[in-house]
Amino acid sequence: MKILSIDSGVEKTGYAVFENNTYLTSGLIKTDKSLSLPERLAVIHRFLEQIINKHHPEVIILEQIFFFRNKKTIVSVSQSQGVILFLASQKKIKVEYLTPLQIKQAITGYGRADKKSLQKMLSFQGNIALEKKDDDETDAIACALAYYYLHQNEFFH
Repeated sequence: MKILSIDSGVEKTGYAVFENNTYLTSGLIKTDKSLSLPERLAVIHRFLEQIINKHHPEVIILEQIFFFRNKKTIVSVSQSQGVILFLASQKKIKVEYLTPLQIKQAITGYGRADKKSLQKMLSFQGNIALEKKDDDETDAIACALAYYYLHQNEFFH
C-alpha cells in the first residue's frame, strides 16, 4: 500500500511517500510570503497534485489537529488541510488521521516524547538521511511510519 503523509502548513508543508514501510521520497513545499493566501494554497495544491499523480497513493495521512497554543497556526494548518481534503476528494483517495500522541507512541514507545527522541528513533530507519531534512518533512516521515506500524497487520492481508 502506498501512503502519502502530509504535515500541513501554509508557509511549509512536509510530505513523505512510503510503500508499506519502505521510504520512497519526501520533501518540503515552501510558499513565498509575498503571495496572497489563496495563491499560497494554490501552490500547495499544485505541488501535492503532482506528487499524487506520480505516486498514486491509496491513503493520505494527516496529523489530527486538536490543540494549538497559537490560534494563527491552527487557522493556517486548517486551511492547508482543507486544500488537501479537497484534492483527496477529487482524486478519490482515502484520508486518515493520527494524533501526535499516536505518532510518538508508535515511533518511540512513549506518547509524550520530544522532537529529539522522535528524530533519534527515525534515524534508525537506514535509508532516510534525516540530518538534511526540515522538521515539517521529518514530521511527515514520522506520521507515515506510525501509520504503517499501527496498521501493519492490514498490509499483509
